Amino acid sequence: MSNNLTIRSHCFDWGKRTYLMGILNVTPDSFSDGGKFNTTSAALTQAQAMVAAGADIIDIGGQSTRPGAEQISLEAELERVLSVVELLRPVVDVPISVDTTRAEVAKAAIIAGADIVNDISAGTFDPQMLPTVASLNVPIVLMHIKGTPQTMQKCTDYEDLIADIYKFLFEQITNARLLGIDQNKIIIDPGIGFAKNHQQNLEIFRCLESLKTLNSPILVGASRKSFIGNILNQPDPTLRVWGTAAACCAAIFNGADILRVHDVREMQEVTLVADAIFRDSAAWR
Repeated sequence: MSNNLTIRSHCFDWGKRTYLMGILNVTPDSFSDGGKFNTTSAALTQAQAMVAAGADIIDIGGQSTRPGAEQISLEAELERVLSVVELLRPVVDVPISVDTTRAEVAKAAIIAGADIVNDISAGTFDPQMLPTVASLNVPIVLMHIKGTPQTMQKCTDYEDLIADIYKFLFEQITNARLLGIDQNKIIIDPGIGFAKNHQQNLEIFRCLESLKTLNSPILVGASRKSFIGNILNQPDPTLRVWGTAAACCAAIFNGADILRVHDVREMQEVTLVADAIFRDSAAWR
């Protein structure tokens, strides 16, 4: 894969360090912080705090993708996302990502000032997503999922989990490239928690490095997720910070390039130490 990607004058030099994508859910029903940042003033304050804490990207989502989440209208998602992108863009220097499966939302958000499309369906929910991203000439995150957020917890049967994830991502990378998306603008995500049970989530961490041959940077989103709660016997997602830290270390050790996290300040310290241990020592001289 290409060694770097420049977005809005920010250079992402893959392999040199781990980058942090700060989660900004502007929804009333996300699993961890639903309703906490669904006003523009609260969203702005949180985004600025995440940037100050070390976030390299702010990821804005107007549609909850927690298990069982209902799909909201296009108009509602547009209103949630655009109001925040338009407010953040003049005051936030780092790249902004829009977490959506709808091409219309992606296009409107990019026009409003966002820089990256983060699609949990890897372009499979909306047939216009990949052509739209190609026409916009922006990076896209392609994530593995089976089913939809409403059904995915019933879609955890695999013949070979890692092989199936690899095949799905390979096919969507190929489709994206055929439609005109540059290889160096494709980021992949194995989809922790999306149509995976507890043991399958753990297996992804152990085998993450096998996805490196897809020649795309790897994003891992494990922050506060239920598999961590199961291990810790901790039902409150906001109290899973230490467990998230351990998962982030495992992801870095096994090849992750970007971590999608809620607790930016804490995970920034985790990445500094883990990178110093696991990555090329020349980068730290």
